[in-house]
Amino acid sequence: MKIINGFCAVLLNKYMSSNIRLISRLDIKGPNLIKGVHFEGLRVLGDPNDYAKKYYIDGIDEILYIDSVASLYGRNNLSDILIKTVSDTFVPITAGGGLRNIEDVTLILRSGADKVAINTAAVKKPALISEVANKFGSQCMVISIQAKKISNNKWEVYTENGREKTGNCVMEWLTKAIKLGAGEVLITSIDKDGTKNGCDKELVKAVSQVSPIPIIASGGIGNLNDIEEIIQYSKADAVAMGSILHYKDYTINEIRNFLSKKDINVRTYENY
Repeated sequence: MKIINGFCAVLLNKYMSSNIRLISRLDIKGPNLIKGVHFEGLRVLGDPNDYAKKYYIDGIDEILYIDSVASLYGRNNLSDILIKTVSDTFVPITAGGGLRNIEDVTLILRSGADKVAINTAAVKKPALISEVANKFGSQCMVISIQAKKISNNKWEVYTENGREKTGNCVMEWLTKAIKLGAGEVLITSIDKDGTKNGCDKELVKAVSQVSPIPIIASGGIGNLNDIEEIIQYSKADAVAMGSILHYKDYTINEIRNFLSKKDINVRTYENY
């Protein structure tokens, strides 16, 4: 595992900078790429490897794979998908969903992921965050938080793909996860997921005010202005996009050019 850990560190040092990262989010169920609304009504879109390869060719910065139902069924099906993806896709990959212990994490990293995103198991056993960070480095440990608004400026952490309440305050849980060794946070708004009517910008802004680690914003992006807003107003370090890429609303190049014209630092395609 020393080779994998070193490779992970090199990749993350290379790709994590002051530039905003554009990430394609691919939600998986079994062998298929799927997309839903509020984590429900899942629609099969096709082979995730085909989408991942296209996004890589088009200039995406990173790829995020989430096995959407893995925690519910107590397993993760991403290993085979990752092995295929890394054969011809050469950008950092984060994988999550159903990772219950250090053995699961080890398998996913050996299959080609550079980082792991953990939600349900981390809530149930917070020490897992430290175990992953200590063995593979904090840069590999992404704390995934599924958040649902419960009142003004207050959000609750959910697990099991948005099905189970935890009673945990998002900001308190994030603060604890950072102390335990999380090196990045993926914050997904359940209320906004799949709607394409804009992110929960107040949620991401609140996260940015308490988080010293990079923030990936996910859920609700429907147009170019949404992306600009979540970066400029909410101070996200990266944006994970699903629907607007899968349904071909915008190309990655269109997104990159738009942000550049708004004086937002993004990588140029020539960097690949």
